[in-house]
Amino acid sequence: MIDDVIKFSAEPAGLYDPLRYMLDIGGKRIRPTLCLTAYGLYKPAAGTDVRKCAAALEVFHTFTLIHDDIMDRSPLRRGVPTVWKKWGEDTAILSGDVMLIEAYKLIMNAPESCRSAVVDLFSNTAAKVCEGQQYDMEFESKESVSMDEYNQMIGLKTAVLLACSATTGGILAGASNADCEALYRYGYELGMAFQVADDYLDAYGDEKVFGKPIGGDILNGKKSWLTIRALEKTDDRKGFIESFSRCCTTEEECRGKIAEVKAIYDALGVGDDARAEVVRYSDSAMAALQGLRVDTAPLRDFADKLVGRAK
Repeated sequence: MIDDVIKFSAEPAGLYDPLRYMLDIGGKRIRPTLCLTAYGLYKPAAGTDVRKCAAALEVFHTFTLIHDDIMDRSPLRRGVPTVWKKWGEDTAILSGDVMLIEAYKLIMNAPESCRSAVVDLFSNTAAKVCEGQQYDMEFESKESVSMDEYNQMIGLKTAVLLACSATTGGILAGASNADCEALYRYGYELGMAFQVADDYLDAYGDEKVFGKPIGGDILNGKKSWLTIRALEKTDDRKGFIESFSRCCTTEEECRGKIAEVKAIYDALGVGDDARAEVVRYSDSAMAALQGLRVDTAPLRDFADKLVGRAK
């Protein structure tokens, strides 16, 4: 789909091998797939220039993962060592930087007729993603985060890039401004659903399907949608915070912490609330498509595959 248009230099290997490594370890290619799906609503086949623009979205996303892993001190991604853990922080920072440069080289392949619009959207989105990451880091040291604050953060960190992906496909295909606005709303609402679903599956998903250990947010004390909702509903904030913040060192202690926090979630109905929120955002995404005068079934199928497991 896009991997054949992503080409990195051979040397210096110490700079470019981490980029190849990150792309080779997998990933669902959600963002380029969404871009090409939106494009396909209007035109039957995507040429190399369009696929390079779609690839830019994946390369940019991968850049954010390389740097996020450093900031989060994450040792593993998709079951293998992260770039900073394998090559060191200095290389990870530099490789992430060149990954961002590669993303811009790819997005510049947009046809001249729409290049300015595509690059402006890409740049504005990139800045918003960084803003979202900053808020996410600040939340780690905040005693209390409201649901409004959390939704703003995930809107910037996650949703805007899916919105950009759908809209880029529309712009490249020559869709009208009204259609591009509808595609943006679809992508944004779907991105919100995707992040809430990810938070839900981190606690309640099947590890083999989810692709990473269950309970990671609980073990790391990460403020997720479930955490914030639990604090909104509980009558014992102090007790919940003590359980959620407790350190664990052995596997037995970690399993016990996950079970204890999930028991609180269950008692408060937080898991059901999260699933309802996924449905609400998904419905909003579908509503955004109603004005499009094209067959939107591919986008409906895309949404169902993306968040259906959490409904």
